[in-house]
Order: sequence, then structure tokens, then C-alpha cells
Amino acid sequence: MARDKDRHTWREGYTTGSCAAGAAKIACLLLKGDNIGEQVEIQLPNSVRLTIPIYKGEPGYPEARASILKDGGDDADITHGLEIQAIARYISPQGEVHIRGGQGVGTVTKKGLALSVGESAINPVPKKMILEAVREVFPTEELEIIIEVPDGETTALRTLNPRLGIIGGISILGTSGIVRPMSEEAFKTSILPELDQAVAYGHKTIVLTPGHYGYRVATERFKVPTEAVIQMSNFVGFLLEEATYRGIKQVILLGHIGKLIKVSGGIFHTHNRVADARMEILLAHAALAGLDIDTLKHLAEFPTTEGATSELLLLREQKLLHHLAHLASERAQAYTFGELNVGTIMTLLNGQPVGWDQQARKIVEEQGWAWSIEQ
Repeated sequence: MARDKDRHTWREGYTTGSCAAGAAKIACLLLKGDNIGEQVEIQLPNSVRLTIPIYKGEPGYPEARASILKDGGDDADITHGLEIQAIARYISPQGEVHIRGGQGVGTVTKKGLALSVGESAINPVPKKMILEAVREVFPTEELEIIIEVPDGETTALRTLNPRLGIIGGISILGTSGIVRPMSEEAFKTSILPELDQAVAYGHKTIVLTPGHYGYRVATERFKVPTEAVIQMSNFVGFLLEEATYRGIKQVILLGHIGKLIKVSGGIFHTHNRVADARMEILLAHAALAGLDIDTLKHLAEFPTTEGATSELLLLREQKLLHHLAHLASERAQAYTFGELNVGTIMTLLNGQPVGWDQQARKIVEEQGWAWSIEQ
């Protein structure tokens, strides 16, 4: 891939979630006896319609099967080229759509993920996309939808799934349905116009967030103007430097604790292949806060910071989470040699704020945004 490629020609792809939804819709069309063409159209979470090429289709009744090849665009990952299959089984004229994973889709075996132990690793947004795609063909009928990935079990060994306690296959993922090129050079070329736009709108205070979840929390919960929210991906240090260069005075770091806790430890490139010390940072500061050894050992058993954080809330240790947010702000300010005033808000995957510092609250209130966190 040419590294000097113009940013406007970077080709987008689509997530495993979009593939699963598309395959499910094709299978339903075949089950119904409809003709299919070469493409299928599904709705994405942002209400945009996405058209995906069909790979295979096998009509039948009461069961039909279809598949789509995963396409990562110009930012292809380990799942690029995988065949994502869906089997649609008719059950009765009226009822629910039952969605589960089959061969090559992982099963959750540890607490702390967005899914319960024993569930198929089909995340909530893709599951909703699959349901909506099915309902476009069968509005009221009861069906079973099984998502399969023939090479998923082998592919999963090269992902974080085994470490997270997801066994037997890959996860069906995606929050927006689209894979946008996020290699470092592509990102740096494509994201800076958003920062320039924030400056053009007169914003001296902005929100930096890792991605789609944080963007939604910032705009929907805190009522931050959309042009003041910049999705920084993993490049925290780069965006802090560029914001400083453009005369930005204040920044709120807002996002999932699993990303922002790395900043608490002084890590400013947060991709897990660069630095993955999330639990080490959490446990070190939990120990410094005086938590006993048995509690520390218990926290260390969680495969994710999501699970460990939820446990800390149950243990009424939210003060520790606030401290981690404060540390992230201090580190970020030091990174810019004090030129930026920084506040931090850390959330769970559902967008619930769990750790924040007073600087974040002060900035939000000064800007006239909505501080909607119950103390």
C-alpha cells in the first residue's frame, strides 16, 4: 500500500458486524424465496445505508444460508478476507429473532466484557444490526439466526480473544459498521482537518476521545458541540501536540477507562500492540490506595479493565477511579509542558462515567455544556 496515497482515496471497509447483518439479510431473503442480486443493503447505526457484495447464497426451507467476505478496506486487519456466514431458520409465524454464534464465533468464558459468560461473542451493536436486517425481510416471524466463520477459530489465535477468555473463534464487532483507515499516516492526514474545523468555529476548548463511543457520550450526554469533539483513535500525544500548536487552551480527555488509564501511566500511544499495561496501572494504584492483597488478587483475575472497574464500584472504591482520571490529566498537561489545561472523564462501555477529576467538571460548566453526573 502506497504510504503517500492521497487521503481522499483511502478505501473504507466494513466490520464483521456489518458482514453478519448482511449475510443474515441475504439468508432471510433466500428463505423467503426472493431473488437476490449481487449486493445487499443494510442499515448502519447512524441510519446510513451500506451496500455490500454478496459472496454466496444457498436457498432452502426451513433453512437458508448466505455469506459475505470481510473487507477491511485500506486498513485491513487479521479478519480481512474471512467468510462470514449466516444461517436463517424459520420457526413460527410470530415471535422473536434468536441470534447466536456457531462454528468460528467465540464464546465468552470470563466476566468483565460487554457480554455475559456463556454468550456468543456477538457484541451489542452488531446484534442490533443483525436484528434490524432480519426484520426488514421478516417483520414479525420467529427465526433463529446462526452466525458462523469457517476459519474463525484459527484466526482468533492471533487476536486478543484467548487472553480475554473468548474461546472457539473470533468476535463479531463494530460500533459504526464501517472500517475507516486508521494506520498512523492515514489518521494524521485525515484527522487534522477536524481539529482545524474546531479552531475555525472558535473553540479554544475541545474534547478528545478515542472513538465512536466517546463521541456519542460527549455529544449526547454532555451536550458538547459536534465540531468540538475530535476522535483521536490511539494517538493521544499527537493530538495533544497538534491542539497546542493550533492555540487550543483546554482539553477534556473522555473515553473508556481501558484506553485512558494508559494515559494515567504516561502512555500516549494507546494501541495494545504498542503498550498494554492497563491492569498493571490499575493494580499499582489500587495497592498505593491501600487495598488489601486479597482484593488486589481478585481484581487481577478480571480479563479487562471494564470488569475490574465494575468490581471497584461495587467495593465503593470510586475515589481510586477519580484519582486515575486526575493522573491522566496531570500527565497530559505535563506532556504539553503546561500549555494545555486538561480534565479527564473515564467511562464504561455503556457510556457511564466512572472516574473524573474536578478540572473536567470545571471545564464543562465553564463552557455551558451539561454536567450530568450524579455524585
